[in-house]
Amino acid sequence: MPFEPLNFVPLTLVFRILLLLVAVVAGIYDWKYRRIPNWLCLAGLVAGFSCHYYVGGLAGILVAAEGFGLAALIYFVLYLARAMGAGDVKLMAALGSIVGAMNWFLFFLASSILGAVAAIAMALAYGRFYSTLWNVGQIVKELTLFRAPYKRQPQLDLHHKNALRIPRGAVIAVTAVLLEVAGWL
Repeated sequence: MPFEPLNFVPLTLVFRILLLLVAVVAGIYDWKYRRIPNWLCLAGLVAGFSCHYYVGGLAGILVAAEGFGLAALIYFVLYLARAMGAGDVKLMAALGSIVGAMNWFLFFLASSILGAVAAIAMALAYGRFYSTLWNVGQIVKELTLFRAPYKRQPQLDLHHKNALRIPRGAVIAVTAVLLEVAGWL
């Protein structure tokens, strides 16, 4: 029996296609232009709520709203800490409306792990592994003290000129494809 995450709720074909379509288009766009377009996030959000309403009526709207709310809450906090861009927040909120809260949280965990692997690879490629580890330690320290890391150390700001930036949309797209291939969507 293949491994399945706890409380995994398999998505119907329509939701899997919608998730892959929005995530992959966002990933390609983010990789090429280093931004995620608002029109794509809005289209994903409207499609997520519409499909859930069509499938489940008002209960479906609640599923979409829970996924949207959880994603927006978590990613908005990361945005306030200047660890994510606004496009990433909007994309994940749209994807949350498509897959619902529990599936989005599992998707978030998988994309976080993949993002960490990509960040390590990038830090190694640029010869900045040890400075990146130091920065991570500083971020953890500041967050445990409930302070924004970039306020005391400007180099921890996502927009700092020396910051290594990974196109999160591309990481999110790869996550969606890998989860689909693994049969977890």
